[in-house]
Amino acid sequence: MTPYSLAFYIDVVTSGTVLGAKPTDAPDRVTKVLGPDFAENSSGDHGMWRDYGMAEFFWDREAPGHPWTGHHFTLQVHRLAQGPGKVVNETIRARYGRFDRRLRFEKLQRLLAKRGTPLREIPEHPVQSSYYCTYWQPDSLTSLTVVAARGEYMTPDGLRIGDVLNISAPLTPEEVEWRRSRLC
Repeated sequence: MTPYSLAFYIDVVTSGTVLGAKPTDAPDRVTKVLGPDFAENSSGDHGMWRDYGMAEFFWDREAPGHPWTGHHFTLQVHRLAQGPGKVVNETIRARYGRFDRRLRFEKLQRLLAKRGTPLREIPEHPVQSSYYCTYWQPDSLTSLTVVAARGEYMTPDGLRIGDVLNISAPLTPEEVEWRRSRLC
């Protein structure tokens, strides 16, 4: 993996943003940062997400006609295993260069620790707990889901144990506490 793509992941995990786009930013602000090349999807009148390749941003709103409120973003890192081609947004690629097909958690964790950005393991939802581990960065409210075991229909093809599945933000302290109190 090139140092540049690792720098991208380090930037996301330490800042809780994608190139400065926050999970709470309005759709127009995210598009200004990541560019106009996206697929827009909706979930009824109250939910919308934009797929910028590897990066997806999600919004919701109270009612039609009301403004969209940023909910979260997810980097679908697992998509790189199918071939990084168009998966990495052009704006991200222009800044960080080439991306490898896999992101090894151990390497990213080690680099983050050297920069004083620790990751804490938190409980995974029971349905996924046999196959995935989740790690949380409390300062940036970022979470990483990592493949812990292979399972047919449970883990994407092309990933190995120890590969990062996705990176999301925010994961609040309240959600982490809820997981600890109910899932342990």
